[in-house]
Amino acid sequence: MAITWEQVVALGGELPGVEESTSYNTPALKVAGKLMARLRTEAEGGLMVICSLDEKEALLASGDAAFYTTPHYDGYGSILIDLDRVDEQQLRELIEEAWRMKASAKLRRQSNE
Repeated sequence: MAITWEQVVALGGELPGVEESTSYNTPALKVAGKLMARLRTEAEGGLMVICSLDEKEALLASGDAAFYTTPHYDGYGSILIDLDRVDEQQLRELIEEAWRMKASAKLRRQSNE
C-alpha cells in the first residue's frame, strides 16, 4: 500500500522541531528551517530524503526498487524514495536519520529525554 505525503508528515511530526514547509515550491519537511525531505512533483516523482553518501550508496546497492536517484542528485547526500514501494519502518528510520543530520544538538538532546 502506498505511503501518502500525510503519512510522511506524521512520521516527521514525531520528531522535535519538525515542521511542514516548502522547498522549490513543493511540500517539504524541515527542522529549524533546514531541509530534511521534500515531495518531488517532477516527472520522476518520489520523496527526496537527506542521507549520508554512504547510506545512499548502500540503499542503491541493495537492489530495493523503492530507492533510486537521478543524475541531478549524483554526488549529493540524498536518496529518492518511491512511496508506492517503500516499507514504512524503513522510511521512518530514514526520516529519523535525516532529522539527526539536520537538527541542532539541543533538539537531539530533547529527543533523548
